[in-house]
Amino acid sequence: MAETTISTSSERPPRPTPSLADRLRDWRSGLVARPGFQALAARLPFVKRIAAGQTRALFDLTSGFIYSQVLFSCVELGLFDKLKAEPATTAEIAAMCRLNRRAANLLTTAAAELKLIRKARDGRWRLDDFGAVVAGNAGIAAMIRHHAMLYRDLADPLALLSGNAGRTETADFWAYAGGRADEVTDAGAGVYSDLMGLSQDLVAEEVLSAYPAGRHNVVLDVGGGDGAFLRALGARSRKPQLWLFDLPAVAPLAEERFAKADLADRASIHSGDFFSDPLPFGADLVTLIRIVCDHDDDAVVALLRNLHRSMHRDATLLIAEPMAGPEGGAGSAAAYFSFYFLAMKSGRCRSPAELTELLEKAGFSGIEWRTTRRPIFASVIVAHP
Repeated sequence: MAETTISTSSERPPRPTPSLADRLRDWRSGLVARPGFQALAARLPFVKRIAAGQTRALFDLTSGFIYSQVLFSCVELGLFDKLKAEPATTAEIAAMCRLNRRAANLLTTAAAELKLIRKARDGRWRLDDFGAVVAGNAGIAAMIRHHAMLYRDLADPLALLSGNAGRTETADFWAYAGGRADEVTDAGAGVYSDLMGLSQDLVAEEVLSAYPAGRHNVVLDVGGGDGAFLRALGARSRKPQLWLFDLPAVAPLAEERFAKADLADRASIHSGDFFSDPLPFGADLVTLIRIVCDHDDDAVVALLRNLHRSMHRDATLLIAEPMAGPEGGAGSAAAYFSFYFLAMKSGRCRSPAELTELLEKAGFSGIEWRTTRRPIFASVIVAHP
């Protein structure tokens, strides 16, 4: 009688056979890992330039946190704003920033290496390209300051990865994303709405260049905070009525900012929980701007199903947020947001295919992905109920 072999759960499943491309890449990685090969590559005429570039890239990766602290110091000290107003010597920077001469020299030298500032022929420091970008965009500066909180949460990344980190500052800051909307106070809503609003200009520019939102009659921005996206749309197009739906704590700030932008006559503010409360009916474009990525899959499906119930059949849903993928820096954005959401304890950076799956699960169809000029800020997906 033949023996019967019974597999147990402790047995490992057979490993798939690696492809030829994978085997070649593994061989290459093993070769590159050898110190002797590294020394040889640094000497060979046709290889040393590549080797030097990879060495620099690895050094930059290792030094990334220090680079971020140089940038944070410049922003927190107001160095870029000061140099935007007028070039300054190292001694003048020391006085303006209340640093001793040695510290000012250290900071300016490091900032120059990172192309944040540059030393002109007259010996005075001026803004370089990266510093000029930060000085010209309040949203970028606000996010750099906000990172101080994130870095405290990331001090022990292994605790976050293992799920043993406990409560984080980032999760408390974005309390609404963790299913704790009842904990959002008027003051808290103002703080996070300010941060979102300052950085929203970059996203709005990408969205409105990729999709003609101005052709619609009524645009409902769900989770729209202080109305930054709708104000950007209103400044571009006079046609659409601007409807906002968000938590009650956000409404007073949104009303104030619509009035300041002279858009109060076109704006309508509705309050509630976008997971469960009925949304105002009648918009022919509904937008989710950097909302879906804040939430886990089950919560996203609940949100999308609520939208599906609330939208008429001819309406369009637009989702805009950083998405995972190979296009134009999207991979870098995915790496960054993956750990940001880890600290936030909610959400993730999804690929267009993953978002399509969630949309279909909620009943949407006619799903289309639209590329943007700078996917690192946002990509766009449109769908129909």
